[in-house]
Amino acid sequence: MKTSRKAFVGKWSMVAMEAWDQEYIDMEVPGHFTFKKDGTGNFQFGMVQGEMDCRLENTCGKARIEFSWEGQEELDPASGRGWAVIEDEELKGRIFFHQGDDSAFRARRSSRNRRNVATGKSRRF
Repeated sequence: MKTSRKAFVGKWSMVAMEAWDQEYIDMEVPGHFTFKKDGTGNFQFGMVQGEMDCRLENTCGKARIEFSWEGQEELDPASGRGWAVIEDEELKGRIFFHQGDDSAFRARRSSRNRRNVATGKSRRF
């Protein structure tokens, strides 16, 4: 089954990172990735926040969203790249800081703002 960008659209709550614990992830706000239907998005975890420019790629027959990002880490400019796939209803990927750290991450579609993948409309539970 071919996955479209619509499958990624919406807010995803971060549930784990390889390099940082959940306390850090949710330090300022609940850690999240948000993908928009126009190919942009944003994220925040700990003291890191960024705006993303996203592209959908097909890697080995599997949809993968790749992104570059720029933002800040503790008020200092920061930038990097990353990628994510959807496996078992989870967003799984890796985020990279330019000339710095990187970390794998896992996220689940936000229960406060779930999206109907077919229509892109929000639904609340």
